[in-house]
Amino acid sequence: MTWSMPRPVLQLVACLLGLASVGAFAMGIVTAQPPGRLPGETAGGVDAEVIQAQDATPLVDERIEGRPEPEELTPEEKAALEAEKKAKAEAEALAKAEAAKGAPAGPESVVTPIVPPPPVAKAEPVAPPQPKLEEPVF
Repeated sequence: MTWSMPRPVLQLVACLLGLASVGAFAMGIVTAQPPGRLPGETAGGVDAEVIQAQDATPLVDERIEGRPEPEELTPEEKAALEAEKKAKAEAEALAKAEAAKGAPAGPESVVTPIVPPPPVAKAEPVAPPQPKLEEPVF
């Protein structure tokens, strides 16, 4: 290749770049923090207190044994559920009977006429835009 600088200058710049990268790596190693400790682990020879886990939660029985059985419904709750089921069944039967007669069962079945939209004036055809040249992804 043809370079614009003399070869000794290029070698000097390459050496400086290499020296800077090795120096930065060495400084990163020297100034790194010591590895962290887990709760209950001592600092290995250093007089330090044991770390206490403030937000640690014990395993609950649900995770070990599975979910508990659902609670039994009271007779009043059972009666209320049965009444709801009967009311729903009666409403469905009424809706089916009215649908069979042909009468609307409620506001949901009201049919509104569909009106076509007004005609739109045709615009002149526009020339398609020129495709852009692909640029390199740098």
